[in-house]
Parts: sequence; structure tokens; C-alpha cells
Amino acid sequence: MAHSPSVPERPHLDLDPEMPEGEQLDALREHYVDLVRINDQLEERIEDADDRRETLHDRVDELERENSALKTASLYVATVEEFTDDGAIVKQHGTNQEVLTEMDASLAEDLEAGDRVAVNDSFGVETALDVETDARAQAMTVDRSPEVEYADIGGIDEQIREVREAVEDPLTNPTQFEEVGIEPPGGVLLHGPPGTGKTMLAKAVANETDATFIKMAGSELVQKFIGEGARLVRDLFELAREHEPAIVFIDEIDAIAATRTESKTSGDAEVQRTMMQLLSEMDGFDERGEVRIIAATNRFDMLDRAILRPGRFDRLIEVPEPDVEGRERIIEIHTDGMNVADTVDFEELAEETAGFSGAELASLCTEAGMFAIRDDRTEVTTADFEEALAKVSTDAENDTRYYVY
Repeated sequence: MAHSPSVPERPHLDLDPEMPEGEQLDALREHYVDLVRINDQLEERIEDADDRRETLHDRVDELERENSALKTASLYVATVEEFTDDGAIVKQHGTNQEVLTEMDASLAEDLEAGDRVAVNDSFGVETALDVETDARAQAMTVDRSPEVEYADIGGIDEQIREVREAVEDPLTNPTQFEEVGIEPPGGVLLHGPPGTGKTMLAKAVANETDATFIKMAGSELVQKFIGEGARLVRDLFELAREHEPAIVFIDEIDAIAATRTESKTSGDAEVQRTMMQLLSEMDGFDERGEVRIIAATNRFDMLDRAILRPGRFDRLIEVPEPDVEGRERIIEIHTDGMNVADTVDFEELAEETAGFSGAELASLCTEAGMFAIRDDRTEVTTADFEEALAKVSTDAENDTRYYVY
């Protein structure tokens, strides 16, 4: 524990009566200077103490708020269905249970039928949820025509072909499925190690089809209020239908679609409720496929069998780490705009980067360029790539390798 510095000792003045008057004046002046210096030091310490006190007060207030929040009972999201003479009828999200409950008059004045509210275990309305707390506005991201093309992705030509057949063709040429007499695949699940191009592949499909691209991480579907995750899934697909043709891309789908367990905790029950809503939305796809779904995961082994059955994800496409030809192509793609020396052998680099993902190869090219900049050069040489390879490999051994998407 840190100790406060000791208070400066006040200097003692002992004038000799026999001392000449001039020397006495000099001693008094020196004593006065010492007193001013000590006074300044004390004022600085008082200011520091005040600052520490303010900081501690703020910290105490923060801890009190956190403690109060932890003691607060769970709140559930519900919708006000209608108002009656006896109160209001609210429907809890997730369970769809409707209850007639009393409501504070001041709160009821600001609410209308259809508004969302937070209710407690007894269905008492605690507060209104305004537009700013709408998870749909907070979590959904809509990108029109992502600037990614198939030519920007290397090493997964077979996977690109399968995704185009399952997602792009039903959007661009639905009549061919009608003429053949089959329904297009219901969805595509991309699985494989991190950084292999799953997200880029989904964006490229959206770009090539000129479809609205709606991206969400599975972890964003796990919400604060019970029932909000299922509501968010409904909002997600409603948004997609409003922007048809659209592609819904759910990354990290294992966050809400992991194998169900016998756990009785409210958190696990909420995740499973969200997954059931997702299954319901996937089953309701239009046959012409104006809304398509692509999902990605690094943990295929964790997924529940219900999400994998035909009719939901008809195409399970593994996106592996690239082979040597794929790595060479990826390096060529990421060095296309770089000033690379003619002596750089991409084939040799591909041989030396066995086990690298596409994202790691992108990082390798960026690092090589950084080494050239560090030496105040505009041309990237073989030596730069060798130094970059050594750096990225060292980072990997220390579990600090980063990915570029």
C-alpha cells in the first residue's frame, strides 16, 4: 500500500542578537523563501489529495451502481398488447405469455399499444424500452454491395463454386430451378479454421448478386433481456425481407447453435430459445430464395444436429487452409498492388508457408511491405519477405499471430 509523503519540516529561525543587521535581514529573507517553498509544496499535496478523493468518490459511486445492478431482479422484454380499464395486457417475448397487469399511471401515459417494456418476475412493468435500446438498431449492420470479388479470394475455388450454386444462382436465375423442378438449397454453412476466407466468400457472393448483405455475429444474438434474442432474430429476417434480394450472414453461429444440454440455467435456456427462433425463421424461407442465409463457424463439432439437417443448411462446405497452389495464388492477390521486386519467388514463398491461412498470408505481405518502409525503400524484396516470415512465425509461436480480413 502506498504511503503519503511526509509533511515538509518547517525550518527553524534562530537569530543571534549580536548578528549585524544586514545579516539578520538576509537570514529573514532566506527563511521567508523557505516558508514560501514549503507552502507551495503543501498546496500541491492538498490538490493531489483532492484529486485522489474525487477519484475514490467516483469509484465508490461506480461500485455502488454495479452492486445495485447485481441485486436487481431479472427483467424480461415484453410488448404492450392493449390497454384496458384494469391495466394493460403485456406479452412476454420468448414465452408469448399474455398477462393483464397494473401499470403506474405516469408510465402508462407515455406508452402505446405495440411499445416494448421491461417486466419483472411478477409481470410488473418496470420501465419502457425506447428506440435507442432496440437491439435491431444496435446490432445489425447492412452493407450494400460489399467491395469484395471472387478474384480477391484465392485457394478455395471449389468452395466458391459450391457457394455460387447454392446462393448466387437461386438469386440471379431462379427460373432454372423451377424448370428442373427442384427447390434451391435452403442455406449454406461454411466451416473451417479462422482466417480461411469464410467472411470474404459471403461478401463476394453478396457483391456478385447485387444483394443486400446483412452481417451479424452469433454472440450479438445473446442479449441482456430474456426473450430479446428471439426478438432480434425475427428483426434480422424481417430486415432481410424488407431489402430483398438479401443475404443474411451469421458469423460465429456456434454461439447460439451449440448442442443443447440439460442445463436449467436461464442463460442456457435463453440461448436455446434464440436457436429455436432461428430454426423457425430458416424453415419459413420463400421457395424462390429472395432471402438467402450463409453461416460460418470455426467449431463445427459444437453445432446442434437440428441446425444441420437438410432443409436448413443443405450445403455444409468446409473451407480448409490453402494448399501450396492456393497459397501462391493468395500471395499474388495480396501483392498485386505492391511494388515487388522481380526476383521475389512466390512459388518458393508458398512452399515456406505451409499451414498458413489466407489471413496470415495477407499479414505476411503487409509485414514485408513494412520492412521495406522501415529501410526507406519503395520496393519490396525477397529479404523483406524472409524477415516478415520470421516475424509472423515467431508471433505464432507466442500465440500473438493476428489476422487481417
